Amino acid sequence: MKLCHCCTVLLLLFTSVSAHSDFFTSIGHMTDLLFMEKDLVSSLKDYIRAEEDKLQQIKRWADRLDVLSAAGSQDPEGFLGHPVNAFKLIKRLNTEWAELESLVLTDVSDAFVSNLTIQRQHFPNDDDQTGAAKGLMRLQDTYELDTETISSGQLPGSSSMAAMSSVLSADDCYDLGKVAYSDVDYYHTELWMAQALKQLDQGEESSIVDAVAILDYLSYSVYQQGELERALEFTKRLLELDPSHQRANGNLKYFEYQLSKQKKLKDGQDDDEEERRMRKENRGRREDYLPERKQYEKLCRGEGIQMTPRRQSHLFCRYYDNGRHPRFVIGPLKQEDEWDSPHIVRYHDIVSDRDMEKVKELAKPRLRRATISNPTTGVLETAHYRISKSAWLGAYEHPVVDKINQKIEDITGLDVSTAEDLQVANYGVGGQYEPHFDFGRKDEPDAFEELGTGNRIATWLLYMSDVHAGGATVFTDIGAAVQPKKGSAVFWFNLYPSGEGDYRTRHAACPVLLGNKWVSNKWIHERGQEFRRRCGLHWTD
Repeated sequence: MKLCHCCTVLLLLFTSVSAHSDFFTSIGHMTDLLFMEKDLVSSLKDYIRAEEDKLQQIKRWADRLDVLSAAGSQDPEGFLGHPVNAFKLIKRLNTEWAELESLVLTDVSDAFVSNLTIQRQHFPNDDDQTGAAKGLMRLQDTYELDTETISSGQLPGSSSMAAMSSVLSADDCYDLGKVAYSDVDYYHTELWMAQALKQLDQGEESSIVDAVAILDYLSYSVYQQGELERALEFTKRLLELDPSHQRANGNLKYFEYQLSKQKKLKDGQDDDEEERRMRKENRGRREDYLPERKQYEKLCRGEGIQMTPRRQSHLFCRYYDNGRHPRFVIGPLKQEDEWDSPHIVRYHDIVSDRDMEKVKELAKPRLRRATISNPTTGVLETAHYRISKSAWLGAYEHPVVDKINQKIEDITGLDVSTAEDLQVANYGVGGQYEPHFDFGRKDEPDAFEELGTGNRIATWLLYMSDVHAGGATVFTDIGAAVQPKKGSAVFWFNLYPSGEGDYRTRHAACPVLLGNKWVSNKWIHERGQEFRRRCGLHWTD
């Protein structure tokens, strides 16, 4: 009965998330998976207990029959000469052994197995596993982490206790290498296969992978990166373990031939070295679509911030009442300058924990993979450079949403009636949003045409969780970085008063290294601001 109850609970839990996919793009949805796995383990334990109870019953039968057969075998005729013993023997063989047979044949696993089979269709799929693996590699690149650091769980900001239970096995490292290999990413294939081999060499046991398979991947991945000598070295080591390996024997001859050929053609060697160096520096990316990637990643690591001491001396913290606004005269806001030009400000303790939890509660069932607007077609589509899930909340849906919208209007002085609904976002494994503009550029004249409210004049970004490491909002053009702080909001104008786009506001959400990042943002549009933010005479006014 208890097992059936657990199955019912699991069915309800899995049904609640079955409509969602792309689990790896939202830590919030992955927490549901964690609880579901916990319930599944509980169901598994119930099955184990049922099997143990069954075995105990069989054992008691065996012990009782052992005593009886031992007593009867000493003097069979004397034993059966007693009519009670003769009757009981006939009865046991006629009925009781049939009952025992029925008990042995009872399959108590049926409920658990059928439940597991049903629920597997709601589990994360191969795409989720691949997405999570690529998320780890993204963190590896952005924060310049070596494979040993990630494998040992010793991430910046993590506690030693958490790291002890957050380690990667050699099998895990091997799987990460295979994901990279499938993506023709030989740089990361080499790194993770080398880590898997290192852990095996250190004595770690694996029932899934052996050194031969890893060396096979290693030799090919370094060969693809132009390192013939290392490819030959790995191949020779492989053949020491498996002399009959057909592909390795063929590769051995090929690598030796190519090396001898390379030594004869020394003129192009320097160019090859330079090409290999550039490939390593670019982490295997041959053509990067993101020109400011290095600047973006440096800012995410807290490097390359372009705020000088002189400029910083002009940034202040103050109590702010927005021109003696009635709501803030008695209780002014805590305002902090984050950047001078463009002016980026942060408001501290803007929304209570209770209200933020309500926003998360409203958004969580509706979270879907975040999309971007295709600049050519205008169609919303998912993108590999935006790893998160989002949901939209209208002011009419709950008083808390309406209260937050009103607070944004009171603080900024802008009309939010023409703004977009409140967007709530939760980031996934290595969750990020690479550099982008919030406003529509001149080459995107139809970006917000269907809204009929003009361009996005300003952005309000509320941090609804603290993040242990990573997850900063960085502005790549000006070299600014804003760290997430729960309950605080940052605000900036995307357009000059003239309506021209301020290209200095190009920004990004850095990959979340450790923690669960929740944000909500409000994109405020031009319409309704005509008398609240007047146009300037010059395009940069």
